[in-house]
Amino acid sequence: MTISVERIDHFVITASDVGATMCFYERVLGMEAVTFGTGRKALHFGKQKINIHQAGNEAKPNALNAQPGTADLCFISHLALELVQEHLTTEKVPIIYGPVEQNGALGTMDSVYFRDPDGNLIEIGVYR
Repeated sequence: MTISVERIDHFVITASDVGATMCFYERVLGMEAVTFGTGRKALHFGKQKINIHQAGNEAKPNALNAQPGTADLCFISHLALELVQEHLTTEKVPIIYGPVEQNGALGTMDSVYFRDPDGNLIEIGVYR
């Protein structure tokens, strides 16, 4: 027997400033900030969430080498890529790469890339 993975439930970003990270993802990507458990922080979107750990005070268990700025993430939007670009410009978030054609999990998409406050690479893709 082998394990059959259905989807991602959550992943963790280690942040140098949890508040700044939460605000960025709320403002720029429209995620919902939540507090759970004993004051832990997370960002909900769709049927997933991102748990946010404070660097140096990570929830246990945690990644062996948890560090701010080590993530490379791709999110999918249903908005036209031009609207995504306009929103990033309005929010004063510089696009560092793109638009560019990429091969996503479900086929061809167009993407732009930018960084969050800790330097994590964020890709927004729009499937064709």
